[in-house]
Amino acid sequence: MLNIVLFGPPGAGKGTQSEKIIEKYDLNHISTGDLFRKHMGEGTSLGRMAQEYIDEGNLVPDELVIKMVEVKIKSHHSPKGFIFDGFPRTVAQAIALDAMLKKQGLSITTMLALEVEDEELRSRIRLRGKTSGRADDQNDERINNRIETYKRETLPVADYYTAQSKYHGINGTGSIDQIFNDICMVIDLKK
Repeated sequence: MLNIVLFGPPGAGKGTQSEKIIEKYDLNHISTGDLFRKHMGEGTSLGRMAQEYIDEGNLVPDELVIKMVEVKIKSHHSPKGFIFDGFPRTVAQAIALDAMLKKQGLSITTMLALEVEDEELRSRIRLRGKTSGRADDQNDERINNRIETYKRETLPVADYYTAQSKYHGINGTGSIDQIFNDICMVIDLKK
């Protein structure tokens, strides 16, 4: 089974590349944002618990996030694998994800990290903001804060997977197709 963590800063192209990876390798997409919306929209017990934290302005605890991921994984019968998009965001989440997967006889196959220089990220996010209408993609202060938060809180996850020899940096600058070809070369070696 192919289980991929797709990793990178905001604006690196994770959304674009995850769609291409899912299509080519027939993987199931796991996005914690999507899981939150699904559970809260359906009013599940997990969704109600998450909503309480969000309503109070708090982050949803890792245990609750991992439980949502576990429910998603268990809902698929005989999957070819999963792509974790934007998750885990912290080392604690990576450790919890590994423990949960191990209980099911699974593990992360590889972490694919899209590497893009900060100025290119800022440019991409601003461009995306013009087409998406997202106010946070058009505000330089917010863009810079998101990049710095990624470096401070999320980037250490790369060290966690590097220690397991699962980290693979991918140059995220260039054409979408070239980046995807580079990704496929890594995945095909792991299959």
